[in-house]
Amino acid sequence: MIILPAIDIQNGNVVRLIQGKFDEATEYSGDPVSVAKLWEKKGAPWLHLVDLDGAKAEHMANLDIILNIVKSVNIPVEMGGGIRTKEDIKTLIDGGVARVILGTRATQDLDFLKEIVEQWKDKIAISLDCHNGMIAQRGWVETSDLKAADFIKKLEAIGVKCVIHTDIARDGMLNGPNIEALKELLAVTNIPMIASGGVSSISDIKALKELESSGLFGVITGKAIYEGKLDLEEALKIC
Repeated sequence: MIILPAIDIQNGNVVRLIQGKFDEATEYSGDPVSVAKLWEKKGAPWLHLVDLDGAKAEHMANLDIILNIVKSVNIPVEMGGGIRTKEDIKTLIDGGVARVILGTRATQDLDFLKEIVEQWKDKIAISLDCHNGMIAQRGWVETSDLKAADFIKKLEAIGVKCVIHTDIARDGMLNGPNIEALKELLAVTNIPMIASGGVSSISDIKALKELESSGLFGVITGKAIYEGKLDLEEALKIC
């Protein structure tokens, strides 16, 4: 299992939201590139970048910063937020992004998703941002009528190679990941999964590590490492 430090970018700054609420952001740094280099230095094997402004506006808003981070580190980077078109995906991949994360557009247009998965294969990941088992859209401001357990079966049929599951209610709350929700999804799919939301301690990392044999291959952590609740280097040793 790998650990992916999160770098969420809003107005050019590194921030963390509480339950995805844009008006409840804590700023940690005005220099996203330096933060990326710090996590790389501490041993992170991947970075997870989110363009929060892009997610809200439905178009990429911090592209220059994203591509600058990619050029500044020697580890692979995945990125999501505001990606809506094939041109967006091509721009990111051509710029060195190793994995492009789609959310809203993927849930609304399966034909589009099938086309891009056929073209870019494992460079595409789908973000399942869930509230009570239902998928949220448009930067988490809307809850759809799509049940995650049903939708993930469609993703598997299309050929999606990576899914990122986020429990919105736990994101930024430091109250532990939703292990039961993860188990339920892992039980109905063979798609390798990354967990996000609620990670707050080494015990959480150990609990998630136990799901590795079920298909969980990564965990994203943000607030916990920024506020010193979780020591990244210690967590990496466990994984």
